[in-house]
Amino acid sequence: MPDLDPALAPVLPRTAEVTPEGHLALGGCDAVDLAKEFGTPLYVFDEEELRATCRAYREAFASRYEQSAVVYAAKAYLGRWLAALVAEEGLGMDVVSGGELAVARSAGFPLERVLFHGSNKSAQELREAVDAGIGRIVIDNFHELGLLDDVAGGLGKRQPVLVRVSPNVDPHTHVKTTTGVLDTKFGFAIEGGQAEEAVVQALARSNLELLGLHCHLGSPIFELDPYRQANDVMIAFAARMGERHGLELREYSPGGGFAVQVLRGEPAPSPGDYAEAVVDSLRAALAREGLGEPSLTVEPGRAIVARAGVALYTVGARKELPGVRTYVSVDGGMADNIRPPMYDSQYAGIVANKPLDERRETITVAGKYCESGDILLKDADLPPLEPGDILALPASGAYNLPMASNYNAGLRPPVVLVRDGEAKLMRHRETYEDLTRADVWPLE
Repeated sequence: MPDLDPALAPVLPRTAEVTPEGHLALGGCDAVDLAKEFGTPLYVFDEEELRATCRAYREAFASRYEQSAVVYAAKAYLGRWLAALVAEEGLGMDVVSGGELAVARSAGFPLERVLFHGSNKSAQELREAVDAGIGRIVIDNFHELGLLDDVAGGLGKRQPVLVRVSPNVDPHTHVKTTTGVLDTKFGFAIEGGQAEEAVVQALARSNLELLGLHCHLGSPIFELDPYRQANDVMIAFAARMGERHGLELREYSPGGGFAVQVLRGEPAPSPGDYAEAVVDSLRAALAREGLGEPSLTVEPGRAIVARAGVALYTVGARKELPGVRTYVSVDGGMADNIRPPMYDSQYAGIVANKPLDERRETITVAGKYCESGDILLKDADLPPLEPGDILALPASGAYNLPMASNYNAGLRPPVVLVRDGEAKLMRHRETYEDLTRADVWPLE
């Protein structure tokens, strides 16, 4: 049996292959059979890919910088099963809401390995986090700084914290996922003195223990130089804060944002590439400023789960507009994957029931939802699609599901985990009853 297109190898999970029947297989499971058993849309996660990627990032940084930790950015996707897997692989986790923290806690995730991010954490969320014994809280603004000091004091605790600083470094990614420039809602800007004032206030608060600094440039970042620039800016800032206010930089995080390959011929840096760029530039900056080595924390999210997840759809209607465009509709779309209309995200589609078909036509794959912008693939080069075909979109493991909605009262899809020919249902497809479960009815 011929192999899959080699250009798709970095996009699909490493276990992807072609079955004797000529179908796409993931984790030893026939994707067409998975679609029949669980229905579509369906999100398939490859366990071997997930674990291998966790280990690759952990080993890439640990081998270059002994005092390093890799924490999974849960906003990319979180379920109890995934929290348990990440914990088993020795990673920490960063959360951005009380809900994500609750999921982590329900899976028994070690809370000392959890960081809490977010630009407007509520008093209730902070109280839950401090009371649970969360490892670190990353302070994002002055309101939160005072609020957290009060909350920790009320609970009789001294909470370890980092201050999030904006280094004003452009990562050259989509404007909606750029977070480390001056004009952003996140963190304290160095320009104008806000970051310095935040350090001063955090050091002065009796219920806060300031351990160090944090920044995050955005996502996905295909270039390495922005990390080097950010380290230069952040370590120079840390040195000034040490001289002026006695800040001891015990912990430092340049964030995450590491990219993954999603299209043929557009590779992303490897875990080793990112680790080398971050560690080498960090050590150079520390030496230049005369500072000792702090512990280092990096926060990959998309880079951990994107490649491991593949979305499966069933093809339905076809609309041909001669000389204009051919539309083919599938049974999912923007309700399970808002990223193409929101971020102009692109994918490399593959027809799971005929992955070796060499025929080609230009097709625009539309979703089923009542929006003209509900387009998953625009002008894609694919085999002719017919009703009943199974379309697979690789690199769908990050952000699709956590950003999913019930638009048009659609049902959010199920999740299965595959390994060694076995498929385990990890999340049920929603039901019609789920759509009305929170309603108060009948009215009195």
